[in-house]
Amino acid sequence: MRTRSALWRRKLFIAAFIIPTFLFFCLFMVYPVVQALYNSFFDWSGGSETKEFVGLGNFKELLSDPIMHIAIGNDYFLVVGKVIGIMIIATFFAVALTRFNIRGSGFFRAIFFIPNVISVVVIGVLWNFIYNPQIGFLNAFLSLFTENKVDITWLGFPQHTIWMLLPPTIWAGIGFYMILMIAAIVNIPASYYESANIDGANQWRQFTNITVPLIWEQMKVSILNIVFTTLNGSFVIVWIMTVGGPDNTTQVMGSYLYQMAFRQYHFGYGAAIGVVILVMSLITTLVLQRLMKRDTIEMGQ
Repeated sequence: MRTRSALWRRKLFIAAFIIPTFLFFCLFMVYPVVQALYNSFFDWSGGSETKEFVGLGNFKELLSDPIMHIAIGNDYFLVVGKVIGIMIIATFFAVALTRFNIRGSGFFRAIFFIPNVISVVVIGVLWNFIYNPQIGFLNAFLSLFTENKVDITWLGFPQHTIWMLLPPTIWAGIGFYMILMIAAIVNIPASYYESANIDGANQWRQFTNITVPLIWEQMKVSILNIVFTTLNGSFVIVWIMTVGGPDNTTQVMGSYLYQMAFRQYHFGYGAAIGVVILVMSLITTLVLQRLMKRDTIEMGQ
């Protein structure tokens, strides 16, 4: 009887943690996805009582929407730029702060992590001031090396404005992924590097043959997280800094969804964009998981 009672108490204890989490997941994740899929089949303003069923009409319209094509291209441009920029810089500083005896490494870790505790809205406003053509830091800095005052409208060139969104997005993400890399590197036994030094391997060979293989799982998780959060979360920085302009050249899928659903009141069309974001995020993540799959290397004692 005591054993059965203890077993039931254990099951109730586990259920007390699982059931509320599952209910919250269904309420805030599953239900919105199902509702968005349902609304994507209607022509609806979002506020009216009537909905006109259009089937796949919204998705057919998306295929011929030039702004949607721009938005998808911009999303994947930011994905590639952020993956390359963040991973290279974060891994470089993670190795530098762990493998080399740099004084004050804890201070540098804190400094790099500061952008991660700042709101994305604040980051967008901050970089708007940096790019400001009259009072911005960037023009003021460049003016130190020229006879005349530099007056460049950094966010005003349709062909190049999307490039200006890469520095703030990369800067905002370096600290978090650097900490992940540091946590992985410090778990590598020092004897591996000592043996490599005895064998005459330089720092680059130690990095490519020891560090990268042993932290590959953390690197893969970081890349997948960057991809997923970029496809789903670039909206804020784009909207704060450029509002999708000039001339819709910096639109991403998230910002275009917001514009169509909540500013132009094509809620059904916006829901269709949301479904596309979800599908493309899942497909991209699955493809990357397949491409980055490799045998797991276990560290010996």
